[in-house]
Amino acid sequence: MQEYYHSVTLDKEKCMGCTNCIKKCPTEAIRVRDGKAHIIAERCIDCGECIRVCPYHAKIAVTDPLSSINRFKYKIALPAPTLYGQFKKITDIEKVLVGLEALGFDHVFEVARGADFVTEFTKRQMADSDSPRPVISSACPAIVRLIQVRFPELIPNLADIQSPMEMAAQIAKEEFSQKHRVSKEDIGAFFITPCAAKMTAIRNPVGFDRSSVDGAISILDIYGPLSTVMRENTPSKVPGRFQNATFRGVAWANAGGEVDSLDMDNHLAVNGIDSVIKVLEEIEGNRLSDLDFFEGLACIGGCVGGPLAFENSFVAQTRLKKLIHKMESPKPLSPREVDDAIEIYNWRLDKDILPKPVMKLDDNISMAIRKMEEMERIYGDLPGLDCGSCGSPSCRSFAEDIVRGYASEFDCIIKLKEKVRILAQEMIELSDSVPTGREGRAKGEEEPYEDK
Repeated sequence: MQEYYHSVTLDKEKCMGCTNCIKKCPTEAIRVRDGKAHIIAERCIDCGECIRVCPYHAKIAVTDPLSSINRFKYKIALPAPTLYGQFKKITDIEKVLVGLEALGFDHVFEVARGADFVTEFTKRQMADSDSPRPVISSACPAIVRLIQVRFPELIPNLADIQSPMEMAAQIAKEEFSQKHRVSKEDIGAFFITPCAAKMTAIRNPVGFDRSSVDGAISILDIYGPLSTVMRENTPSKVPGRFQNATFRGVAWANAGGEVDSLDMDNHLAVNGIDSVIKVLEEIEGNRLSDLDFFEGLACIGGCVGGPLAFENSFVAQTRLKKLIHKMESPKPLSPREVDDAIEIYNWRLDKDILPKPVMKLDDNISMAIRKMEEMERIYGDLPGLDCGSCGSPSCRSFAEDIVRGYASEFDCIIKLKEKVRILAQEMIELSDSVPTGREGRAKGEEEPYEDK
């Protein structure tokens, strides 16, 4: 079996063993042992929360360098709409797109255009009354992975549709190949990403075998070179040469952009991984069954809040709103264009999304029950402070780590202090009960080794 790739990794040289990351990880995928953090690969969803909160920058996201585009004869840039909100005083999206061309790309295709297509596909799926309600957006790969790990019962609710990034890559390669009469094998499509989870989704796609995207370049890495060429280059002489997305597609970068594009009333959009988890718990408990559609985004503010974005998420949100308000949006997709896309492209997921049972204690049910009982016994004996000083995020996860053999009861500082106190008391009592040399000697008996 191919090893699961993770974009989020740990630089142990920089790690100081603090507990910021273990307290914020939504799937309890991090432990601190021997003064260093350890990431449990099976639990990690690459949401990037640890990158955001680590004060020592020990958590990093591995993405492709800009030079990696040279692996292909023809290169296509797939900018996330988040990219447009990173620059000051930008009044025309085309300037950003032309700047990407100047960096060495042969063509630029907006992921926002892919979002326009995904919007229409989603509308058609929503028309299917047999789809479980609420339908949950599958656009955020961190949320899809979260559902696999923590909410497997909600997998049937996930939208059976490719992400805007994947749709953009398929359409861009097809159009470029047809226009220039070149083989698709010679074309590389690279996503300009604000998000570590997208890199993981490219290497380990969920719901299909192989991604149409050939790499992901961090916005943080491309911001400097792109800013330079944008200052030096004049705007395109052909208006709209690259900019073809509607304002609704661009708005996907902000929280609520997807549901707004669907033109439906009975929906809910939530951003921030902790808030999304609370809503998924409600859906799992069948308390939101009257809801039609749920958009959940792992990052606060939406994709503009991604850990690989350069600009503050609230500033980027505001800039995008201003750009959307001013932009001359192309015509919406016609029904004929949507029908053609359905015929040409792989817009649906063609493999089942499977749960990731990382929470189970043992493959053997009887053994798992015994371990669960032991875990509950240990948990009941712990202080319940969830302080993290043991290196586990909570007392319950610490009890689980003990049962799994990853930790000792005395890694808990409270239990250790209690044990030391008991041992100290026993030593005192033992000392009091042992007779001294003088008390144990018969009266008149001389002390040994006493100088005469």
